[in-house]
Amino acid sequence: MSRGLEPPPGRQVFARTFDPKLTDIDENGHVNNVVYLAWAQDIAIAHWRARAAAADQDTFAWVALRHEIDYRRPLVLSETARARTWVADHAEGPRFERYVRIDGPNGAMCAQVLTVWCLVEKASGRPRRVPERLVAMFR
Repeated sequence: MSRGLEPPPGRQVFARTFDPKLTDIDENGHVNNVVYLAWAQDIAIAHWRARAAAADQDTFAWVALRHEIDYRRPLVLSETARARTWVADHAEGPRFERYVRIDGPNGAMCAQVLTVWCLVEKASGRPRRVPERLVAMFR
């Protein structure tokens, strides 16, 4: 994942901003790498909660299977990050890919993340094939 991620034309994109806290800053004076990963998870959860019907949220949960992250530019305490997320065209059984791009205040990419999530039925704790209606909800 070396080239910069951008959502495909026409794709639904969910965005939010993050303001680093003092505790997010590491000994190098910038946002710690682990914080970028936490922001990627936070925006994924916020996207699900913003788009999914209450019945789906009561029935299903998402479990992260894999995170692949590229760090490109440091972000410092006084800078606000803008994160955008979108999903893949289709799911593969219970697996669904999500993309997150985190930019600094000037639009330069700070980090980008490819995550693979697994849809789980809450009642049984078992993976479930992602219904097409859920895929469509995020497209």
